[in-house]
Amino acid sequence: MESEKKSSHVSDMGAWAMNVVSSVGIIMANKQLMSANGYSFTFATTLTGFHFAVTALVGMVSNATGLSSSKHVPLWELIWFSVVANMSITGMNLSLMLNSVGFYQISKLSMIPVVCIMEWILHNKRYSKEVKMSVVVVVIGVGVCTVTDVKVNAKGFICACVAVLSTSLQQISIGSLQKKYSIGSFELLSKTAPIQACSLLVLGPFCDYYLSGNLLLDYKYTYGAIFFILLSCSLAVFCNVSQYLCIGRFSAVSFQVLGHMKTVCVLTLGWLLFESALTFKNIMGMLVAIAGMVIYSWAVEVEKQSNTKSPHASKNSLTEEELRLLKEGMEKADVEVGQSKA
Repeated sequence: MESEKKSSHVSDMGAWAMNVVSSVGIIMANKQLMSANGYSFTFATTLTGFHFAVTALVGMVSNATGLSSSKHVPLWELIWFSVVANMSITGMNLSLMLNSVGFYQISKLSMIPVVCIMEWILHNKRYSKEVKMSVVVVVIGVGVCTVTDVKVNAKGFICACVAVLSTSLQQISIGSLQKKYSIGSFELLSKTAPIQACSLLVLGPFCDYYLSGNLLLDYKYTYGAIFFILLSCSLAVFCNVSQYLCIGRFSAVSFQVLGHMKTVCVLTLGWLLFESALTFKNIMGMLVAIAGMVIYSWAVEVEKQSNTKSPHASKNSLTEEELRLLKEGMEKADVEVGQSKA
């Protein structure tokens, strides 16, 4: 039993480490690919379509070689999920374009309480005081180190609301679909990736033209740009797979809370690799955020232990009741035996 627990913890840590490393890596690769000092590939939505196309190809090869099995999921649920996921991607891109960086960061921070409220409404999930407190600490810490100027406009606010709601719903749906159809994370991803790839590759160039004013056909590809596109697509496979793994193993709230560790890593690597400014305010915010993540991990562990203890407590009370009934039955039997002897 202990060895099973240890192996489960190791696999959980492995999934989480893969998500953090691949997510931070893809951000660094995309920064080099899309920045003006890099290769100026400003087609973010189309690039996401490339990501899902490569992921779909990996899924098809895996199914064909027998490395993974394909389970049945209704087509309408796959289409619905893909629509929500694409709304999340498009909404995030539009929110980043129309809003200031400060408001964009605030909208991302609001996903944690939105996910909590959605899980409470959809799945009647409750949270302990310790978990709520740790979530607040994480939000404050990340807010301090990332939020700068905050400017709001009507279009940007609507896009941010669509992005937050669709992203939260997508992350909750990943876990619920895996449980509903007893399907693995990679199998679910291999079913949704082709739908997302087709839709994003068709609509992506138009969306990117609206965002940047540049046409995809006018872009001049260089060997460096092609290398970073391929690197970004390769990292995206690991990022997508690990995201499904993490949400399937943990929860959408845990994924959001611990996901802010990636924000801390990105800020640190940006300072180390790209000479980004790292102020005392950033450092203090990162320390508070890390403290909040540690508290959150402790609170979740306490909640798990209390949930596992409660069935044992009820089991013990039932056993005492059974012993009492058994004792009364034995005494009654002794009386009946004594009367028969008399």
